[in-house]
Amino acid sequence: MSRMRITVLTVPECPNAPLAMERVTAALAGRAAEVELMEIHDLTQAVELGMNGSPTILLDGVDPFAPAAAAASVSCRLYRDADGTLAGAPSTTALREALSGTYQEARAAAPDAADARADTSCRCICW
Repeated sequence: MSRMRITVLTVPECPNAPLAMERVTAALAGRAAEVELMEIHDLTQAVELGMNGSPTILLDGVDPFAPAAAAASVSCRLYRDADGTLAGAPSTTALREALSGTYQEARAAAPDAADARADTSCRCICW
């Protein structure tokens, strides 16, 4: 079985990159994974890699928090926690669920409820 690849896509100097990396590490809880932080400098790169705002966390190349038909973006991205609070990265709990596949299963069963966890409509230009 191959090791999971986690890529955190950010714009340069994204203030939420450290938080995203910290939460990814916490969610892994010692599980083996290849974790990479990658800076995206333009919309072309964002489109190629599937970046939906900074930070975007890809699990094996897929953004489990992106709403359907999300457009690529080099803007800031905020995530809505289960209690409705906005944060600069998904919660550790949401990341654990995504890592275990629970998030994808919940999203397939009830797309509206699962999509409430991610709020990519709140974006700002990060340069």
